[in-house]
Amino acid sequence: MTELRVYLPIEGLQPQFAAYLSSPTRARGYPPFAGQNSLIIEVAPALAIHRVTDLALKSAPEMEPGILYTERQFGLLELHSSRMEDLEAAGSAILGGIGAEPKDQLKPQILYSDIIENLSDQHAIILNRSRDASILVPGVALLIYEMAPALFACVAANEAERAAPRAVINDVQMMGATGRVFMSGSLEDMKLARETITVKLQSIRGR
Repeated sequence: MTELRVYLPIEGLQPQFAAYLSSPTRARGYPPFAGQNSLIIEVAPALAIHRVTDLALKSAPEMEPGILYTERQFGLLELHSSRMEDLEAAGSAILGGIGAEPKDQLKPQILYSDIIENLSDQHAIILNRSRDASILVPGVALLIYEMAPALFACVAANEAERAAPRAVINDVQMMGATGRVFMSGSLEDMKLARETITVKLQSIRGR
């Protein structure tokens, strides 16, 4: 029995988030580009992701896999294509193959969010030691947002960038027990980004 934990289509990858997904530590397969569309799947047990991958790639061979990763308990797959039809075909094949529907995924849980105004230099320095995306600079407003399952950090970061394109993505933690987004910029943009993430996560159906 394969459990569907996350079924996450993302339309129109934004420039910063696409670049983050294309970084060497994330793009184990083919890197996506800005403007492409993505489908992200998480299942349990972890090794069931290989059956999911087989179903997807045979249904739409033109599509590209970006990330194929197995954690201790869960397996995840990121697929992308310029054609949404490819991802829809892959999604249908996956859902049919494991006997699931999109609403069977887990509903996102919002665990924490905060905006830190006028970030101090020492705080910026210590955060920069562990970030995976753009550098943090002192004086900005910093948005931190945590949710579960972790993969929902992907749609959170992408939609926040779409709503506030001048904001900077500093880190997206999309694997593990929880997902986390770190973004910085003006206070107004961070408020808009937080509101956008909250609305998006609350709109996603699940169990």
